[in-house]
Amino acid sequence: MEKVVIGNATLYHGDCMEVMPTLEKVDAVVTDPPYGIGESSKNHKSRDKLAKSKDYGCDTWDERPVQEFVPYAHEIANEVVIFGGNYYELPPAKCWLVWDKENGANDFADAELAWTNLDKAVRLKRYMWNGMLRANKESRGDHPTQKPVGVMEWAVGHTSGEMVLDPFMGSGTTGVACMNLGRKFIGIELERKYFDIACERIEAAQAQGRLFA
Repeated sequence: MEKVVIGNATLYHGDCMEVMPTLEKVDAVVTDPPYGIGESSKNHKSRDKLAKSKDYGCDTWDERPVQEFVPYAHEIANEVVIFGGNYYELPPAKCWLVWDKENGANDFADAELAWTNLDKAVRLKRYMWNGMLRANKESRGDHPTQKPVGVMEWAVGHTSGEMVLDPFMGSGTTGVACMNLGRKFIGIELERKYFDIACERIEAAQAQGRLFA
């Protein structure tokens, strides 16, 4: 296990099932765990024949859902947001976060769902994420299932408190969102290359924040 501190972000290169039991309680868990949907290698490419795709290689990030992390998330945080929560065994929820990707005519899902334990009504965000057509022209080349920063800012913004944990950090989008919102962040990532990318992105987000400040 490797620990890197970048400003108000603490990042761990390791298995979240080993790291989470060592952490103190946080305010919120906001995460986008693997769903086991077969998106590694070239399987993630658009079903549209005109689309081009990037081969990210066959990694372990796209394994079947790790149900065991769910109890840890509830123990370590008062508020929990889990993208792809419909793939996990979770209790009924009052508030689901619904991201409408405005992704046009293809056979990808029109929306993605995040399960929450928040005491509020269902919330919807429209944020285009359709191939090269993306809101705010955001880059999506760091991870095959990368979420937009704008969407993760929206998700984090529904939680309260200071400290946010993402046990499946990936390329660090939740961390970037936290930096933009002035929140503290703990991220855990098993894959070395995505951990390194997350470190770079979060450091850049902090530098940009200091510049504007």
